[in-house]
Amino acid sequence: MQDRTIRLTAAQALVRHLVAQRIEVDGANQSLFAGVFAIFGHGNVSCLGEALYEQRERLPVWRGQNEQSMALAGIAYTKAKLRRRIMVATSSIGPGATNMVTAAGVAHSNRLPILLLSGDTYHHRLPNPVLQQVEHFADPNITVNDAFKAVARYWDRITHPAQLIQSLPTAIDTMLDPADCGPTFLGLPQDVQGTAYDYPVRFFAPRHHRIRRIAPDPAEVTDAVALLRTAQRPLIIAGGGVQYSLATAELAEFASKHRIPVVETIAGRANMLHDHPLNCGPIGVTGSNSANELAARADVILAIGTRLQDFTTGSWTAFDGEARIIAVNVGRFDASKHMSLPVVGDAKVSVQLIGEALEDWTGPGDWRDTAAAAVDRWNTYVDANTKPSNAAMSYAQVVGAVNRHCGPRDRVVTAAGGVPAEVAANWRTKGIGTVDVEFGFSCMGYEIAGGWGARIAQEETEPDAATFVLVGDGSYLIQNSDIYSAVLSAKKIIVIVCDNGGFAVIDKLQNNTGNMSFNNLIADCNLGVEPFAIDFEAHARAMGAQAETVESIADLRAALGRAKTATGPYVISLKVDPHEGWTTEGHTWWEVGMPEVSDRAEVVAAAESWDEGRARQRRGV
Repeated sequence: MQDRTIRLTAAQALVRHLVAQRIEVDGANQSLFAGVFAIFGHGNVSCLGEALYEQRERLPVWRGQNEQSMALAGIAYTKAKLRRRIMVATSSIGPGATNMVTAAGVAHSNRLPILLLSGDTYHHRLPNPVLQQVEHFADPNITVNDAFKAVARYWDRITHPAQLIQSLPTAIDTMLDPADCGPTFLGLPQDVQGTAYDYPVRFFAPRHHRIRRIAPDPAEVTDAVALLRTAQRPLIIAGGGVQYSLATAELAEFASKHRIPVVETIAGRANMLHDHPLNCGPIGVTGSNSANELAARADVILAIGTRLQDFTTGSWTAFDGEARIIAVNVGRFDASKHMSLPVVGDAKVSVQLIGEALEDWTGPGDWRDTAAAAVDRWNTYVDANTKPSNAAMSYAQVVGAVNRHCGPRDRVVTAAGGVPAEVAANWRTKGIGTVDVEFGFSCMGYEIAGGWGARIAQEETEPDAATFVLVGDGSYLIQNSDIYSAVLSAKKIIVIVCDNGGFAVIDKLQNNTGNMSFNNLIADCNLGVEPFAIDFEAHARAMGAQAETVESIADLRAALGRAKTATGPYVISLKVDPHEGWTTEGHTWWEVGMPEVSDRAEVVAAAESWDEGRARQRRGV
């Protein structure tokens, strides 16, 4: 007997299928897709827009101000939801679509799901070339949407309505696969969006999803346990995958039972509370002396849920050359890096199995004493580093003030530039999973958009908690329009704008590599007028936010109190020193391309210094 059918356009069928998807979150059955971030144009307004309007009560639509930022908001939402609920972002064709490519890169690097839907040129090609179409003379099948192939886990162009029956469930399954999850992309030609087809009714029946938990091969567990038992200086590196696996409690229990020090990656910040006795701080280029001292001496490293990015590994100089790495990861690709002993499986399941097989084995007591002493020294440094002074405000002082003001469930969001390094090094976690430092793709402009998306997620379960956004002036100028989005949608975010007069952290890198300050700080750019400061307070007020400017850390603390009791988005502007006050301790070496020849003696000297660092790199693959 044939399936009953219903005649719908491709766009209508797509939206109805999304609405039918369900998932269990914290014991409650919820819609898998929480909403759509949309900017309409001729490529998606008449057909997809019509379909979304009909389902607007079941699938809320949020209008963004920029296609990149609205997709970033969707990414921050799903990160806050630990990949258990997903947002959709849709654009028209041409520049609207290419704006989302950067956001797709963020999602791809950070292993975060989002469904991207872009309009496309007509499948029948009769009106070609259409508005916003770029033409490839030798291949008419290529459109700008092909750019998403480099940054999508799943990519398809729907050239017939029936293709949705296969392609859309595959895209959804990809986003929910713990090993392969990331952005998925569907290109929707304008004529195909409106083409009708007799879809089987069961295509729109509710489907209940679960996040798959992969158990590791018993032989891999056995090998990992055997290696761990040989360790005299064991160390756990906890990455973002610990949170996505909902394994933070298991991590803490495992570390406590077997008495192994734990360090956190940037993505894994807030895996453990600051005061946990085995939390030894953040590792890597933006890390702590405590974590990096332990990493340099560790003989067996258990890396859980991390892709071992260069900021974690110090471009692979952070570890002893003879150290052995056990990589627990649900993705084979990540578990096999740098000749690691792989344990391919879900973090929660794998940690439990390894812990059971270890039985009562514990790491040596003198190693834990070493770790505790290192943590004490680092805490003393952070106390001094974040303490207000009579000098100009520093990033570290601002981070410390915000950190002290935060409650245990308040969330902090930041991204590229100098701010994330200072947050990673100086932040003291009060609540599990409350830190979002986007440093996988290091995307300037993520901060405010991400704060908006995180706030939408936070209000669903923790409406009384606050969302703090820390952003530099450079990132603010790149993308700030979601202050207006937050105002329009009544989503309260507290934005702290740290104005250091340009791209100060890159100016610092420029100077550290022997170069002269050039084209980073506003004062060092090619100018036609005298440089002047932006009035960020006035700018934020123009978008409808409450705003103020502060001159000291004491003023900042008072402003944070006013912001927390305010009823809408609140922006606090302040100046930080572009040259002084950086966190100088805790950094590992980092690979930077250096000129082999230069007329500047300072550059030559810096290159020689970097060559010394390269000599310490592990030669893994």
